[in-house]
Amino acid sequence: MTKRAEKIVLPIISILLGFLLGAAIVAATGRSVPAMFAAMIKAISGFDILNGQPFNPRYIGEFVVQAMPIILTGLSFAFASRTGLFSIGAEGQIMVGSMAATAAALYINAPAWIHVPLVLLCAALAGALWGAIPGFLKAYFNVPEVTVTIMLNYVGLYLNNFMVLNVFGSTDRVKTAFFPQSALLESPFLESITRNSRLNWGFIPVILSLLLFWFIINKTTFGYSLRAVGYNKEAARYAGMKVNRNIVLSLMIAGAFSGLAGAIITTGTFNFGRVVTAAEGYGFDGIAVALVGGNEAIGILLSGMLFGMLKAAQPLMQVQGIPREIAGIIQAAIVLFVAMQYGIKMIIDKIGKRKTTAPATEGERV
Repeated sequence: MTKRAEKIVLPIISILLGFLLGAAIVAATGRSVPAMFAAMIKAISGFDILNGQPFNPRYIGEFVVQAMPIILTGLSFAFASRTGLFSIGAEGQIMVGSMAATAAALYINAPAWIHVPLVLLCAALAGALWGAIPGFLKAYFNVPEVTVTIMLNYVGLYLNNFMVLNVFGSTDRVKTAFFPQSALLESPFLESITRNSRLNWGFIPVILSLLLFWFIINKTTFGYSLRAVGYNKEAARYAGMKVNRNIVLSLMIAGAFSGLAGAIITTGTFNFGRVVTAAEGYGFDGIAVALVGGNEAIGILLSGMLFGMLKAAQPLMQVQGIPREIAGIIQAAIVLFVAMQYGIKMIIDKIGKRKTTAPATEGERV
């Protein structure tokens, strides 16, 4: 099997095995396996194949809303990973991005065509600056980025809560005042065509981010130098590349993607800043999305849609009497099988060798 084929076939096998394991668990608990798959199909397409109900576009809108932030956090993890870094700080970067988006939404007065881009830009810059902290410590003091990004997740969470409660003027100790209409990504048009779902214009910056990721990594000398640092840091330094600068910039760009996700959640899904009591899991879902997507832009898009579908299907599963945790089990199983890709490849290669050697053995006997 060629390496190009491996990138396509092995993730597909991992996904199928994950669904198979989920189906086995559902069957073992006495629930309906067809109902589980029907809930997933309804979540992604709006068609209820089990009960024959009419098409409902609301489910498509909610599916896209679930997929958008985890695609961005997937890009965040993948960008750092492609440069040899293991950043798990997307959760904290989302929180500081949300905080910056809240500040820009509440304190900037401008028409929508200026206000919305400023909100997104502020969130991306906040995420980038938050990513610069582990980048600087890694580049100049060799402090492991894993440790720093984990700790900054908590700092970002509590910093956001402090700002919402004490600076942005929360009246109910839960959220800020509602944002002005000019700062919001929401769209009455998109809501109307999806039966009042929360679908918003956030999918546009998500698509632009995917294109930017692909362009930087694959089509620029800057992206080549980042990948070179990831392959071999000392060889890149010997070749004259600015290794320390590239490490910092890599984690800054990764942080910008996550910060942008924070803005889309805050000004798209909601229209106010929120006190968040615990991590919402977008950052860790992004790690899974990036791993399943092979750290490639198109792979992250497809795996983000897959995981978004699983999230959107959870309440539909509950309606059918299937625990919503089944979706989480399927996600975890898919990631597990992706991690076992080398073993899956060995099994496929052995099966392929048996098929090719079998005719020769029979000929020798004749």
